[in-house]
Amino acid sequence: MATLSAAAFLSCVANADSRADYLAMTGPQLYGRFCASCHGATGHGDGPVAKSFTVEVPNLTLITRRHGGNFPQEQIEKFIDGRYIIGAHGMREMPNWGEEFLRTELANPDAERATERIVAKLVNHIRSIQRPAATSPAKK
Repeated sequence: MATLSAAAFLSCVANADSRADYLAMTGPQLYGRFCASCHGATGHGDGPVAKSFTVEVPNLTLITRRHGGNFPQEQIEKFIDGRYIIGAHGMREMPNWGEEFLRTELANPDAERATERIVAKLVNHIRSIQRPAATSPAKK
């Protein structure tokens, strides 16, 4: 069911905005357009589509915390892009955004670089919504 939901969502996204200028959009605008329906407006994994998945949609605000205080930029870029994920890591529920962005940039002679810039804007936005590491309570 999750794969079908993701495929249906991706189809709607691709058809609705096939001529949109994603390069002109900001990171928050791109996030709202491509990520918020699953991950929620604030990145907590509580978007309206999240309930249709059989797996828990990740809370994007905790990425840095889950990685020991370091934001794994390259890993997040590759995950969003989706074209470079190793099959042994299991089924991918998330749309393959790199392929979709590349398709919308085909008229651009530098489509691959444009795709990288779009993904980078998303990554920078996700970095900006990271929760600070939990602090220890003050000792009295």
